[in-house]
Amino acid sequence: MEIKKLQLKVDDWIKSHGVRYFNELTNMAQLTEEVGEVARIISRKYGEQSFKNSDKKVDLAGELSDVLFVLLCLANQTGVDLQNSFDDRLKMKAERDHDRHHTNEKLS
Repeated sequence: MEIKKLQLKVDDWIKSHGVRYFNELTNMAQLTEEVGEVARIISRKYGEQSFKNSDKKVDLAGELSDVLFVLLCLANQTGVDLQNSFDDRLKMKAERDHDRHHTNEKLS
């Protein structure tokens, strides 16, 4: 699914199930919270921390989806077209980083 369609899907969800978007500062705090939950899972699953008993039912996919949802909310309410922005940014990265990564001995 294209990002544009995801933005529309989130907007439809907000209009159908939510009262309205939370304000931008609230959504920024929500995004930070969700990213923290992803970090917690990653640090325990791939890092050196161990899971607590209360962490046993963690769901990385679900938490990443929560991050995406709030990110799409922020884009919608601030008028950002993430599809165009992402496409432009990916093109810029491809042009800037192609040779850099291919010549990086650390990635060999």
